[in-house]
Amino acid sequence: MKKLLAWASLFLFAAGVPANAELWPERDAGKVRELEARKSDWRNGAVVYQVFLDRFAPSPNKDSSVYKEPRKLRAWNETPSNGHYIENYKVWSHEVDYWGGDLTSLTGKLDYLEDLGVDVVYLNPIFESLTNHKYDASDYQKIDPVYGDRQQLKKLSDDLHSRGMRLILDGVFNHMGRRSELFQRALKNPDGPEHKMFQWKNGKAVGWADVENLPELRLENPAVREYIYAAPDSVVQSYLRQEDIDGWRLDVAFDLGFKYLEELTSTAHRVKPGSAVIGEIWNYPEDWYPAVDGVMNMHGRTLLLGLMQGSVSGPVAASMWETMIEDAGYDHILKAWIVLDNHDTPRLNHILKEAWQVRMARILQFTLPGSVNLYYGSELGMEGGDDPTNRAPMRWDLVDDSNPTLALHRKLLKLRQDYPSLRYGDFRKLHSSQLFAFLRKTVSAKDTVIVLANPGGQTVKELLQLPDSKLQDRTPLVNLLQPGKELMVQAACLEVELAPHEVLVLAPDTNPRGKGYDRYDRLP
Repeated sequence: MKKLLAWASLFLFAAGVPANAELWPERDAGKVRELEARKSDWRNGAVVYQVFLDRFAPSPNKDSSVYKEPRKLRAWNETPSNGHYIENYKVWSHEVDYWGGDLTSLTGKLDYLEDLGVDVVYLNPIFESLTNHKYDASDYQKIDPVYGDRQQLKKLSDDLHSRGMRLILDGVFNHMGRRSELFQRALKNPDGPEHKMFQWKNGKAVGWADVENLPELRLENPAVREYIYAAPDSVVQSYLRQEDIDGWRLDVAFDLGFKYLEELTSTAHRVKPGSAVIGEIWNYPEDWYPAVDGVMNMHGRTLLLGLMQGSVSGPVAASMWETMIEDAGYDHILKAWIVLDNHDTPRLNHILKEAWQVRMARILQFTLPGSVNLYYGSELGMEGGDDPTNRAPMRWDLVDDSNPTLALHRKLLKLRQDYPSLRYGDFRKLHSSQLFAFLRKTVSAKDTVIVLANPGGQTVKELLQLPDSKLQDRTPLVNLLQPGKELMVQAACLEVELAPHEVLVLAPDTNPRGKGYDRYDRLP
């Protein structure tokens, strides 16, 4: 009989059910299987570190000859500033200012990213093009020489994989650059096949957002789809196969529409099962899954900024998040990127003027369901307003143990490693009349995390319900960010007092509670 039980225990463990599953209700065994499936998918709850390659790390042996006119190579300590329009090239001068970062210099900084706790490196566009932002690709199949080549990209990919990290590239497939060979042939021959690959109106190329340098592609033309994702040697497929990248972030994905997004995503999954396709979609997240695996959750960002700025109350904002999660589906939300700032927005500490606002927003970004999109230098407290100041060179001088912003981010990144619930656990909104309050949980109380945020200017005293059946009465709750303020579970409730602008991240101390937790709350 003992041998039989041992074999049964081994089978249950292999199936993702705890070895002591005989002590668990059947519904928990099923929930464990669901959680194991979420855990096995690296796209769920990942920490994604966004790198603007030219500005991340200076290359020590830079060949300045690659910066031909109208490009200019700047000193690393210079701050980007608005320039003038260069009519001959149809770009602004600050779009062709460079600081000298490349693939090799990024590869040399992987120790920093690994120590930080990053799961995924996402690169802004790196394809051949005139500008530093490279949203005007001349040739998708080539890396711009200022950044390196595809062999160096493969080395970066291999180095990341050897550290258990992933690589995502930025795919700009709604439009190209006007200097691309395809577009130049389209201009010269209105009757040629290339002309049909672009959008035209009244005999002029349609530029995305009316930008003359960004002629829009015509995805309705099968030749465009073959070029971008459908053919074996297409852009999407070739980088997944040759450089072994792990996915694509799609620029202005909402402009591509459901049909073509779903074709592109299914193609990526067929070529590399488990790869990620994340869409820059500012719309409401409902209905975009499975056309993409996840969206850049700009809707969620707007709700969080509104909460910090007082335009929406804590309870209403929490209800809005709950509604969004229900509508979009949890699998989609876990893969969606929670964005607070990036290359298209001012940095967070420029948008939010008070230190408590920035701190609370970051804590919520790291504890709400989804994947964290961390813009380079945010962990250091870098500043910057509108483009181009939000794309300033990385402040490596701020990487110091005395930097409080870095210390906070290190704590938050460690919490996501220590508590599985923050990566892929369930979300429950807590009923509150004044707070933004929620709970993340798995099937084990050891994983439960309770987040309480008071964005208001008055002290809040409340009794909160804790909908977690595994939390025992009189279990202490410890503050994970600021040790010292200990609370107590009382009959599945919690009496709290939060000062103005205070945020608590709490977890149960199950160690002193004895046999109850031992009998039903142990995971292998």
